[in-house]
Amino acid sequence: MRRLLIIVFALLSFSTLKADEGMWLLSLLKQQNIDEMQQMGFKLSAEDIYSVNKPGIKDAIVGLGYAERPFRHFCSGELVSPQGLMITNHHCGFSAIQEHSSVEHDYLSDGFWAYKMEDELTNPGITASILERMEDVTERVNAVLNDDMSTMEREIALDSISSLIVKEATENTDLSGQVISMFEGNQYFLFLYTIYKDVRLVGAPPQSLGKFGGDTDNWIWPRHTCDFSMFRIYTGPDGRPAEYSKDNIPLKPKHHLPVSIKGVEDGDFAMIMGFPGSTDRFATSFSLQNTMDIVNDIRYRVRTEKLKIMKEEMDKSPKTRIQYASKYASCANYWKYSFEQNKALKQLKTAENKKAIEDRFTAWVKADPARAARYAEVLPALKTAYQDIQEYEVALNYLREALGGPEAHLFAYGVAGELEDLCDKATDVATKEKLVKALKEQGEAFYKDFNPEVDARLFAVLFKMYSDNVSPDLYPDFIDRVNKKYKGDYQKLADEFYRTSIFRSKEAFEEFIAHPNCKKLNKDVAYLAGEAFYEMLMKIAAYSAEMKENIVKNNRLFVRGLMEMDPQQRMAPNANSTLRLTYGKVKSYKPRDAVFYDYYTTLTGVMEKEGPKGGEFEVPARLKELYKNKDFGQYGKDNVVTCFITDNDITGGNSGSPVINANGELIGAAFDGNSEAMSGDIDFEENLQRCINVDMRYVLFIIDKYAGAKNLIDEMTIVK
Repeated sequence: MRRLLIIVFALLSFSTLKADEGMWLLSLLKQQNIDEMQQMGFKLSAEDIYSVNKPGIKDAIVGLGYAERPFRHFCSGELVSPQGLMITNHHCGFSAIQEHSSVEHDYLSDGFWAYKMEDELTNPGITASILERMEDVTERVNAVLNDDMSTMEREIALDSISSLIVKEATENTDLSGQVISMFEGNQYFLFLYTIYKDVRLVGAPPQSLGKFGGDTDNWIWPRHTCDFSMFRIYTGPDGRPAEYSKDNIPLKPKHHLPVSIKGVEDGDFAMIMGFPGSTDRFATSFSLQNTMDIVNDIRYRVRTEKLKIMKEEMDKSPKTRIQYASKYASCANYWKYSFEQNKALKQLKTAENKKAIEDRFTAWVKADPARAARYAEVLPALKTAYQDIQEYEVALNYLREALGGPEAHLFAYGVAGELEDLCDKATDVATKEKLVKALKEQGEAFYKDFNPEVDARLFAVLFKMYSDNVSPDLYPDFIDRVNKKYKGDYQKLADEFYRTSIFRSKEAFEEFIAHPNCKKLNKDVAYLAGEAFYEMLMKIAAYSAEMKENIVKNNRLFVRGLMEMDPQQRMAPNANSTLRLTYGKVKSYKPRDAVFYDYYTTLTGVMEKEGPKGGEFEVPARLKELYKNKDFGQYGKDNVVTCFITDNDITGGNSGSPVINANGELIGAAFDGNSEAMSGDIDFEENLQRCINVDMRYVLFIIDKYAGAKNLIDEMTIVK
């Protein structure tokens, strides 16, 4: 009987295990997480995931970035072959696919596949980072910091010690490093990466598969999107990071993930590793109100107009459709996110939850005079700072979304210095020749994906939105001039841009370069608008600097107090584009009364959703043929599983992250969250939070049976 009771108790304990909120740091898995992970079914050790002494799963995880900001990873990916082959999401590769597309070679519509390595397409500027190791450097950093410092003093001291730490760790190596804060500046970690600079496009399904469901299905379950693309990382002949060269060779990674086609079941262990971008789990109720009423509301309203204009112009021309495909997708993603997040935050009563935490914190502070001396003014100071900054936050968000909505004026500002030097009679001939060459190259890149009709319409609508919604005290001079000159008729501003601006087209820009004229430049409407944008950006930053400083300082103290209040509670730091792990299970869910969502979808659902050609639910003829003939190969018997859901804790930046089973094998790639839990970046909802993943069986089916790219299948380690 005693043995039976022990077994029953063990089973009951196991059944209560669930995915905890948290994007966990790899170096702390052994002390914080591995026991629970193994109880949930994980069959490997912490050292199999992360070790500085031997290869592990972390060596197969890739952070995608750009050369100018490689640590700000926009997506994640995973290595799946000993030759540097990488899988990420289709929407992560979308800009690269678009960049290589033209009306003659429409890879967005038709897909792209390299059946030989020499056919792979290079992507200048894209980087791939692999973490080598991380280290807690809190003591060393805190030795030069104190709470009495101003924000500027603190930043100077932090930059100085961080530069020294990074220099010591990377000198005479190929490593790149950053020191980054955790818990709002209460801890600091050094991250060291190898950053590869030659990343080539290998394969992508057509947009009808890779973006199946479009904006309608975005952030929604059930889902049937084949959201993947493939790249390959190259190195120099010596195996070290190198810029693109025809002599480069495929990366030989320390580890690559085996790809499982065994399938998943409800309740299976699942972990995700990647580079989540940003969360705000320690947000106060004051910050939450700012996010909902200002950031999300303004973003949604402005982008609604912006997307409408772009879509109308894209529908008129195949060339414009290709030019603006990536811009539209990027704009639409967080347009819908903002709407769905506000909806979820209200339904889940997140503001009340935040206030309850603040009440508990206040009671804890008041219970001890020493704590009161440290923390009594923290929440009142935050409340005051958010009230004081509100007007500036409104202006800042309209500035970014509305005045930053068109493009020509931002390009104008970016090249203004070079144009001014070109106009200057004191500039020597040799320098002018270099300037002309550089300006033509910049113009070539910018105007490749630019349409003046689109930009003129954006000028007319979005600049007026700024004028109508921002306090006149925070108008740039440019807005005042337009309101006086055209009596608030912003269509006339757009007409002036379209008729006269030297930035309206590549031809007009190159004509000006050939015959530079400073007087003409200084009167140009796009030049003046660009100058006004950045001047206002700096003014708002200056006006709100003291309030921002109070927010940063008191957020740091608030989080420090929370950590002191619950010293035994495991806490994961906010996401900040560093490598993290989240674990949980494959899991169905019930979002509301009488509604149940299963944990997977199949190709049948694709066929059931089919819509017209060119629409969001277009189904390619080749896929319909394979489905009709049940030609699924080794990837399904009577059907192919397309997507599945888990209860993992993810956010933006995790797109493309590997979903890994209990054996360390790849079973999916994360690509979305569910609308019912869009509050997740601020408040994790354990019963509703779901991560939407494309199943690897669907990915391999498309590569093999749809595209016939068996060369790629042969590279991978397939586990049956």
